[in-house]
Amino acid sequence: MFIQTRLMWALTAMMAVGAAHAAAGAKTTLVRTAAAKDTGNPVIKVLALNDFHGALESPGTYKASGDAAAVPAGGVDEIAGYIAAARAANPNTVVVSAGDLIGASPLVSALFHDEPTIETMNRAGLDFNAVGNHEFDDGKAELKRMAQGGCHPSDAVNSCRGAQVGTPVPFEGAQFKFLAANVVNAKSGDTMFKPYGIKAFQVGGKKVKVAFIGLTLKETPQIVTPSGVKGLKFNDEAATVNQLVPALRAQGVEAIVVLIHQGGVQTGSTVDINACAGNLDGSPIKTIVSQLDDAVDLVISGHTHAAYNCQLPVTSGRLIPVTSANTQGRVLTEIDMTLDRTTGHVAAITALNKVVDRGNAAIVPNAQIAGIVSAYKALAAPVANQVIGSITTDLPNTKDAACNMPAGDLIADSQWAATSASNVGGAQFALMNPGGVRSPGFVYVGSTAGEGDGNVTYGEAFTVQPFGNSLVTLTLTTQQVRDTLEQQFPGCVGQTSTYAKVLLPSKGIRYEWDNTQACGAKVRNLTLTTGAGVQTLVDGGGQLVDAGKTWRVTVNNFLADGGDGFSVLKGGTNRLGGAQDIDALSAYLAAYKAPAPAYDPAAAHLGKPRIVRLDAGTACP
Repeated sequence: MFIQTRLMWALTAMMAVGAAHAAAGAKTTLVRTAAAKDTGNPVIKVLALNDFHGALESPGTYKASGDAAAVPAGGVDEIAGYIAAARAANPNTVVVSAGDLIGASPLVSALFHDEPTIETMNRAGLDFNAVGNHEFDDGKAELKRMAQGGCHPSDAVNSCRGAQVGTPVPFEGAQFKFLAANVVNAKSGDTMFKPYGIKAFQVGGKKVKVAFIGLTLKETPQIVTPSGVKGLKFNDEAATVNQLVPALRAQGVEAIVVLIHQGGVQTGSTVDINACAGNLDGSPIKTIVSQLDDAVDLVISGHTHAAYNCQLPVTSGRLIPVTSANTQGRVLTEIDMTLDRTTGHVAAITALNKVVDRGNAAIVPNAQIAGIVSAYKALAAPVANQVIGSITTDLPNTKDAACNMPAGDLIADSQWAATSASNVGGAQFALMNPGGVRSPGFVYVGSTAGEGDGNVTYGEAFTVQPFGNSLVTLTLTTQQVRDTLEQQFPGCVGQTSTYAKVLLPSKGIRYEWDNTQACGAKVRNLTLTTGAGVQTLVDGGGQLVDAGKTWRVTVNNFLADGGDGFSVLKGGTNRLGGAQDIDALSAYLAAYKAPAPAYDPAAAHLGKPRIVRLDAGTACP
């Protein structure tokens, strides 16, 4: 059994934090043993991505800090080209994902239940994917189908389209491994997927084993529809890794890599993708890494859609690399893991985040994969390219200091409009979760579909709201409404999230909040304006007005089931199911389709801003 030497790694090359160094491609190198200098030592190449979210096509341009200009980035065909080039240079290459490979995907993948993403990643050469929270968007049964293959049980039209795109029928399932060491059956204790994968590499005439442990966000049950993960338990990430170490050692594993769907962010508004500004202080990933066994050599993280290249201490105080590669395939992390050719132990690790530059002449995009994507795009075009409305300006999914969001306001209004009539719910207002509004929001400039500036296509709308949630109208008391809004803040009224999730209200609702106040008193001046006038639910001092009065409120089924930690909503009564969220949005935008005037987010009748912040905070927490 291999016993890992407990030597402190010497930091031999610090990350560059300046813009000029970023442009030059600064690397982070951690050297563990003196043998690392032996040029005869073999190098294992690890290519890593995270939070791909079915971005089969380039999501647009990307500008890393220090680059002269933004470049077209991403696209699964280009990613495949980078992988092929890496494997041509070094056959000992492994490709990994730190979760959210699927889910919250653009229409070209989501319309076909993310089968296109699995099929193209099979051909790109992905080896392992740690299951993220978005893999559970459609529930555990559908996730198992993604792994095992077969046609969708209730959508024969949009599933198993391989005959039209050049892939097998029925759907082939993943040829890579889904990993989820900490997701177990609550009754049996068995893991839903394999906890780890082991790759054997040839080193000095013998095989050296490297283990890749996959970990899912422990808080997943709080941020997906609860029914989709019923019966599953999500265990502590660090404890799960540490429990696996003896078994891996018994199998002769010489190196351990953790793929975890949890992360952090750098500080500052402009960050170098190869820096670690702020050292991820206060982040969940830093806490997890600090609890890891000294046997762990490398952590590849995700979830926060951030890029960073850090060194963080494990339990012994030894620094190990901790990386993340942005989102939607814009960035790949290239990691060289040097093994001692005598012992097979890890001698050094070098990490570098690289933009997936579609203009890189040295990379040849995969033509087969490009053809598959093109074929799926053609199948989706009749739906995707329909113009459903128009807007006067960009409606981004970014938030101001009070947490108002232009794209979210529009979506909340559409959900209220779809359920306001008495026969479809009688909703008096709607609340939308900010995490359900995806980047980039609604863009004014026309797309390659040729719809023209200001026009919004179904495909664009679906990109903003891709979850396929249904609307639920329920009855809440004033007390429950106030408690729901208090649950926007960490630790308040049973909220278990560690960060704020300020809900986006529909037209007519206005409220103030003060983060300096204690839980239960943060929300002030909550009012609802209707044709009958202004009704106050919470006064300026934070006191309830008629706590038992009832209101009809619309949310999506994710929130209605307690998603994002909004457990108070589970107590809503007289529930009535409604349309799908994307259908409600399409119907609402139809009123703003030419020749009707375009939707103007600054129109006075929309009653903005709807959220007002009373404390001195300058950014949405």
